[in-house]
Amino acid sequence: MQPLNQLFYMKSKILPALLALFVIASCDPHDHPYFPNEDPASFAEVGSIDIGEAGAAEISAYDPFTKRLFTVTNAGGATAIEVIDLSNPANLVRIATIDVTQFGGNVNSVSVSDGRLAAAIEATVKTDPGKIVVFKTSDYSVVKQITVGALPDMVTFSYDGKYIMSANEGEPATDYSADPFGTVSIISVKDDYAATTLDFSSFASQQSSLMAKGLRIFGPGVTPGITITAERFAKDIEPEYVTISSDSRTAWVTLQENNAIAIIDIRSKRITNIYPLGFKNYNLDENAIDPSDKDGGIFQNKWPIKGMYEPDAIAVVEDRGVPYLFTANEGDVREWNAYVESKRVKDLTLDATAFPNAATLKTDAALGRLNVTTTLGDPDKDGDYDELYSFGARSFSIWNGNNGQLLFDSKNDLEKRNITAGFYDDARSDDKGVEPEGMALGYVGKKPIAFVGMERSDAVAIYDISNPYNPSFLKLLHTGDAPEGLLFIPAKDSPTHHSLLVASAEGDGTIKVYQTN
Repeated sequence: MQPLNQLFYMKSKILPALLALFVIASCDPHDHPYFPNEDPASFAEVGSIDIGEAGAAEISAYDPFTKRLFTVTNAGGATAIEVIDLSNPANLVRIATIDVTQFGGNVNSVSVSDGRLAAAIEATVKTDPGKIVVFKTSDYSVVKQITVGALPDMVTFSYDGKYIMSANEGEPATDYSADPFGTVSIISVKDDYAATTLDFSSFASQQSSLMAKGLRIFGPGVTPGITITAERFAKDIEPEYVTISSDSRTAWVTLQENNAIAIIDIRSKRITNIYPLGFKNYNLDENAIDPSDKDGGIFQNKWPIKGMYEPDAIAVVEDRGVPYLFTANEGDVREWNAYVESKRVKDLTLDATAFPNAATLKTDAALGRLNVTTTLGDPDKDGDYDELYSFGARSFSIWNGNNGQLLFDSKNDLEKRNITAGFYDDARSDDKGVEPEGMALGYVGKKPIAFVGMERSDAVAIYDISNPYNPSFLKLLHTGDAPEGLLFIPAKDSPTHHSLLVASAEGDGTIKVYQTN
């Protein structure tokens, strides 16, 4: 996943004082933090490049000094980082390839800071410890190799460049012969890249209370209602994505399959809290969805089901001590040879009291095709389901990073916009809909903007987030197939002096660049 930590401050009602201080304290008169005439609704495609087949363009990072784009590729047996000249976005040119096969297996993420490129590379055997490899962006020489936890899935630098952090997902082997801890690594750049890797075993004693609030702990070796060992608890946690505060002191990590966000104190190297995210009620008009791919069309209605938020990407902006966390609520399913958690509603036994119209609900045209988890919904353990929980929330949300409180959810706005634009893929209705996956934040003109990437509709939605309690939709952009990573390049760092958005699409290996006019 693409690092989201673009430094910006809220304008308008939210941060007038802080913005003024920021401009006065840190900006040269010729290096403005924004260009006031830029219109965020004017983003349009200005260039693209195809760097290969599926898997060839997953995540990108940008170096403003060399004007180079570094893009992860794991296609056709290749494991590499493609280097692309972005000095002219209308004419993207591939200029080099960094072969990373010597360091392990797939490369999953990249991040750039001060002439250094950090790459997250999983081990050849994914359940073994992975690596963060640091290169120079000028000549691609290796600066350092750092061992981290198993399956580093995302890497990012802190704002001040003093730390590198990785979310190490720790997925099991497909037969569960090995199941490593899910961990987060903190790498101190100034201390010769010394790494501290944190696991979540200390939270095992809170299992019951956290699960009551929506944390998911499940799978082989986990029995509902039975407290598990600290080791089993740590193995079940799967960190996905990291965002870091502007003072480089606090990090927030999405625990996607666990439906939660963890907080980390970077300087003390401690995980301080886990915030379960709860569930979304699809039995409300504003949350209406189409749960079937076999109902003859696209029909949004309310249904007696809930969604697990299960966010992938996360980004943060702060105001007066409140960190606003933006999440893309993709959803994810554990599907391994030894364990599969999902079933279609039509294959479940529904409680007659909770679902008096169960026969109708189980038809393909209703809820029958919808994929739901078998790990929730049977609290009385009588073998039938009193509630139904689907994967993801088909939305983006904003949370209070101090206490985990939900401040805003986009409800079904993303899907409505894609349906209207003709981008919606009805074949994904029974799964996770548009699958919001990517999130980028940036300042465009005088407006703070959120970009939300949707893997299954091949689109990016643009929102004005001047009021984080009520973002305003601006525009929908079409991307390549299955956009995995979004990268915002502010005007002051852009080769064209206009704000740029880079969308890397793993489905067809294309990179598209969008610019304001």
